[in-house]
Amino acid sequence: MLAWIIIVPTVWNIYLSFTRYRGIRPPQWIGGYNWNKLIHDATFWVSFRNSIWMIIAMVVVPIVLGLFISSLLFDVIQKKFGSKTASTLRAVYYIPQLLPIAVAALAMGWILRPTDGALNALLKSIGLGNLSHNWLGSPDTALIMLMIIMIWIQLGYPVVIFMSGLQRVDPELYEAANLDGANWFQRFRAITLPSIKPEIFVVALTCTIAALKVFGPVYMLTRGGPGTSTIVPSYYSYSQFFQTQQVGYGAAISTALTIVIVIVSIIFTNVQQRAEREDEE
Repeated sequence: MLAWIIIVPTVWNIYLSFTRYRGIRPPQWIGGYNWNKLIHDATFWVSFRNSIWMIIAMVVVPIVLGLFISSLLFDVIQKKFGSKTASTLRAVYYIPQLLPIAVAALAMGWILRPTDGALNALLKSIGLGNLSHNWLGSPDTALIMLMIIMIWIQLGYPVVIFMSGLQRVDPELYEAANLDGANWFQRFRAITLPSIKPEIFVVALTCTIAALKVFGPVYMLTRGGPGTSTIVPSYYSYSQFFQTQQVGYGAAISTALTIVIVIVSIIFTNVQQRAEREDEE
């Protein structure tokens, strides 16, 4: 199963990246032409720049907010209002993760519609109609709105993972810190962060990979536009495969993306292993 689903398609894709192929006639070997074209392709580099923004939206912001929310739920809400309330709030944050990406994207697309969208209607109802905008159709706001949507979708994942990690923390540590007069931020820095360091690494790695290969929301909401303002490598590869039928060039883009993901995974793994060794010492 691993060979047929992962290894064989990967090797075939790498081979196609060195060919001219339109999906009909047999591939024609052209050496490094596609790769040379890739290096000088401005759209390709724009797509990777947008991937950095996706990493901010799907990794940095959700982890920071997830750490704050999970610590608040575990250290404050759970103690004052009970575990049932904390679990309910955790489930609320996780709901966007349960939605199929197409459903979530369609719902957000309806909210952001320029003529009869809920956001513009809300602005008009409170007297701010002058702020109404074509949120996903303008190059100035399309990427920002896409990032906000991804934050909303992604936030529940780190919250659930971090709260699971906090379950193994000895409650007596928090009680001792309270007796010593530590405030919430001091408890967060001295107890919460060190206790869930493995979970932070796991969330950072998995979310970074997801951000690098994000496709569904871009396809459903913007198709990489307007212009190239929201294009990402996975959608650019798809467009070359199925829209322009430049299969060889699309394979080069997807192979380059795979190489980046592998490098990022190796770096994350090495950093995690080094941190674990330092903790053991």
